[in-house]
Amino acid sequence: MINAFIIGLGGFFGAIARYSVGLWIGQRWGRSFPLGTFVINVSGSFVIGLAMSLLTERFIVNPQWRLLLVVGFLGAYTTFSTFEYETGALLKDGEWMFASLNVVLSVLAGFIALKAGEVLAKSI
Repeated sequence: MINAFIIGLGGFFGAIARYSVGLWIGQRWGRSFPLGTFVINVSGSFVIGLAMSLLTERFIVNPQWRLLLVVGFLGAYTTFSTFEYETGALLKDGEWMFASLNVVLSVLAGFIALKAGEVLAKSI
């Protein structure tokens, strides 16, 4: 029961962070390309690479930290289902170039961010 509470607490803050970041980016740079979702997915990939490397390889911590930060916060913060929906909407609107760009950039930048987080964790 405590683990579910820990995950829920992390998810609560992750969802608020996701909404806030997406809203801010949309207001600042517009919504013609799903930049908010892109930035959220890339930054989430970076943080999960950093957090998992630190929490599993570098430091001895209570496993509940992984539940709070990775399962809860990052699970709510990252937006793969939104990514899929927005890509589908772009295709439906005939914006195949933006849809393709969203897929390629999200996957490549997300993977690079994941690896960068792991590298940073090893240098700490």
